[in-house]
Amino acid sequence: MDNEEPAGVSGIEKQVFTLWPTPEGVDPMLGDVAPAWTLAQRERRSFSPNAADLAMAIALALACIGAVVANSLALTILWLATGAAVGLALAFSLRRRRREEVEAAWREALFERPGLSLWREDWSAVGEAILKLKREGVHDIEAHFAARPDEARALRRRVIVKDVNAFTVQTMGARSKADLVGTLDRILPDSDQTFDQWLIAFGRGDAFYRSETHIVRPDGSHLDCLFTAALPTSLDGFRDILVAALDVTEYKALQARLVAAQTEAARASRISTVGALTASITHEINTPLASILANVQAALRWMRRDAPNYLEAERAIERAVADASRTQEVVGRTRDFLSASPPDVQPLDIAETARIATVLIDRELRLHDAAVHLDAATDLPKVMADSIQMQQVLVNLMINGVQAMRSQRAPRDVRVVLRAVDDVVLISVSDRGPGVEAAVRPRLFEPFASDRSDGMGIGLAICRTSVEAVGGRIWLDETAAPGATFHVSLPAIS
Repeated sequence: MDNEEPAGVSGIEKQVFTLWPTPEGVDPMLGDVAPAWTLAQRERRSFSPNAADLAMAIALALACIGAVVANSLALTILWLATGAAVGLALAFSLRRRRREEVEAAWREALFERPGLSLWREDWSAVGEAILKLKREGVHDIEAHFAARPDEARALRRRVIVKDVNAFTVQTMGARSKADLVGTLDRILPDSDQTFDQWLIAFGRGDAFYRSETHIVRPDGSHLDCLFTAALPTSLDGFRDILVAALDVTEYKALQARLVAAQTEAARASRISTVGALTASITHEINTPLASILANVQAALRWMRRDAPNYLEAERAIERAVADASRTQEVVGRTRDFLSASPPDVQPLDIAETARIATVLIDRELRLHDAAVHLDAATDLPKVMADSIQMQQVLVNLMINGVQAMRSQRAPRDVRVVLRAVDDVVLISVSDRGPGVEAAVRPRLFEPFASDRSDGMGIGLAICRTSVEAVGGRIWLDETAAPGATFHVSLPAIS
C-alpha cells in the first residue's frame, strides 16, 4: 500500500489512516474513548471461577457425601476413589476443551485481523496431478503444461477457495465471503501468468512461492496484488494452503502514470532535438543547394549565349558538383549521428530474457485476455547478444502473436519454446491466429510491410536488424499451422 500523509491533520492532532469505517457515534479524533477491544477483554476477565476447578470441586463434594453415607470402609474408599477419578477426568476434559477454544480463538484472530488479504485454498487436485506426472516420469513440468495449456486450465478449475478473511471481502468489493468462495478460475483470468509457475514450484518441491498477479473482482474489475504462500510438505498439506495477498493496484497505477510522464518528457525532448536537428540540417543543406542551383543556372546562361563560353560553363558545373558532394557529406554526417550505437554484446541467459519479456507485456496480455506459455530447456547455453535488443525482439514477436488472435474467441495462447540445436539456441514463438497472408510473406521483414490494417510494418524489420547484428537469423515457418510460428536462431557460446 502506498505511503500517504494521514488524513485529518490539524495542528498537533493526527488521525490514524484506516480503510475501516469509523463506528457510528464515535469521534475518531476523541482520545479518551477506550477501544472496544479493551472492554471486551475486561468482560472476559470478569468470569470466575474456572469451570474445570468447579467441576473438580463438585466431584470431590459428591465423593465426600458418598463416603459419609457409606456403611463400610471399603465402600468409603470406593466412593472417594471413584469421585476423584471422575473429577480428574472431567477437569482434564474441560481444561483440554478450554485450551482448544483458546487456540481456535487465536487462529480466528490471526486469520481475520491482520489487515492483510488471506485466502484458504484447496489444491489437493493439483497435488495429485503433479504426483501422477512425476510417477509417469514427467519431470519438466514447465514444458509439459506449456505444450498442454488446456490441462493447466482444467487444473485451475479444480482449485477451490475454501475461505477468505473479512479484509479480503472488503478489498475485493464483495458483498460477502460467498462471492469469493468457489473455484479459483472465477477470480484468476486467462491472462494470469502465475498459475503455471505454481505448478512448476510444486513440481520442484519449493518451500514457498511468491509473485505478482492480477485477479478479477466480482464487479469485473481487476486487482493487482503481490502474494506469497508456504507450499505443502506432504500431499495432505495441499488441502489447506494459506495465501497472503497485498493490494498494489494504486501503486501500479501510480507507477504507470510515472512511466507515462517520463515517456512524454522523453518524447518532448526528442521532438525538441529533432526540431533543432532539422533546423541545423536545413541550414547546412540550403547553402550548398542554393549554390548548386546558381552554378547550374550560370552554366546554362554561358551555354545559351550567341557565342557560348564552354570554359565558364564547365567551371560552373564543376562548382555545382563540389557543392553536391558537400551536401552528400552533410547527409552522411546526419545519418551517422542518428544511427544506433553499436549493440552491447555480452554473454546472455536468453531464457531469463524471455521471462522478463513476458513481464513487460503483461498489460498487453490483459487487454487481449491472452496468455504466454514459456517452455525453456534447462541446459540452454548462453548466447552473445544485446539484452535490451533481444528483449525487444521477443516482446515484438509475442505482441504480434497476441494481436493476431484478438478477433478470435478465447483461449488465446502464445507459446515460446527455447531449445539448444547444434551450435545455436533456437527460439520459436507460435500463436493460434489466422497466420500470415501469402502475399505478405516474401516481404515480411522489409520496412513498412504488414498484413494488419493498423500495422506500421517496422517491428519485424527492426527484429531482423537486431538479430542479424549478432550473427543470428529470423524467419517465418512456412509450414506451421494453424497460426504463425517465427523462429530466431542465435549463436551459442561453446
